[in-house]
Amino acid sequence: MSLATIYKEIKHELNAIEKLLETVVEADQDILTQASSQLLKAGGKRMRPIMVLLAAQYGERDREDVRKIAVALELIHMASLVHDDVIDNSEMRRGQQTVKSRWDNRVAMYTGDYIFSRSLKLASEIEIPEVHQILSHTMKEISLGEIEQIEDQYNWTQNVRTYFLRIKRKTALLMAISCQLGAIAAGAPEKVCRHLYYFGYYTGMSYQIIDDVLDFTATEKQLGKPAASDIKQGNVTLPTLIALRKENTAERLMTALKKGDKKTHDWDAIIQLIKDSGSTSEAEKVSTQYIKKAYDQLTYLPQTKTTKHMERIADYISKRKY
Repeated sequence: MSLATIYKEIKHELNAIEKLLETVVEADQDILTQASSQLLKAGGKRMRPIMVLLAAQYGERDREDVRKIAVALELIHMASLVHDDVIDNSEMRRGQQTVKSRWDNRVAMYTGDYIFSRSLKLASEIEIPEVHQILSHTMKEISLGEIEQIEDQYNWTQNVRTYFLRIKRKTALLMAISCQLGAIAAGAPEKVCRHLYYFGYYTGMSYQIIDDVLDFTATEKQLGKPAASDIKQGNVTLPTLIALRKENTAERLMTALKKGDKKTHDWDAIIQLIKDSGSTSEAEKVSTQYIKKAYDQLTYLPQTKTTKHMERIADYISKRKY
């Protein structure tokens, strides 16, 4: 079963979430509404809402809280993207102008803050204390991940453990709680909620690693933004870290990275060196290890059509090409 089939089966629920997203981001100030709406119209796979909706099928899926959780988590994701684009000085995302590119950094930062606030307002309507505890913890961790990325820019000697902690905070946790909170909001058993959390976590780790691989291997058209933008901005990802630890690559690569400064680097040569080292293939193997752990979590869940859908999502994430 393809991802498109899953979309089709929950189309009605996804449409309801899309409408709620549009309603929630409306503001009295036209510029906030325009900037927020631009982000919505840019699309996206809505992976987090889909995970919420599927996880809710292990409980009472029709609860209103489920839709609110799905929208709140997508808004948090959207807000973090707006802030990321300011930090990374990104002009394009998903093939369209970023908010900071169309307006400016100030509008982008306040738009991100506004979307965050709308997320919190919607979540406050859910009368489940555990939901708020999990959300607040996750938002704190996301912020720490962003700060750590800034602190480690152009730090070519950082270790792999630092990288894994960073992507856990920046990406994996939000996917983990998408599964967990979807189940909690639907009143699913605690054991189910726990296994869904770890399924989302391992899937999220794989997702970010594949993202980092694609930054080297995919085209600008496929990515919807300039290729190899991470390393050029000093964001050290797994393929680079692996290449820096290879005997036949490490010395040449480190010499190239330390020569001159970021403005004078021969980025094309550096990127080719990393690709030729085979480090992208090795990073993909690490991604596969995380997906195997995600599959293992599914064996503890009821073997239903929903669990098969979860497996298909993990399969898609681990094999995607853009």
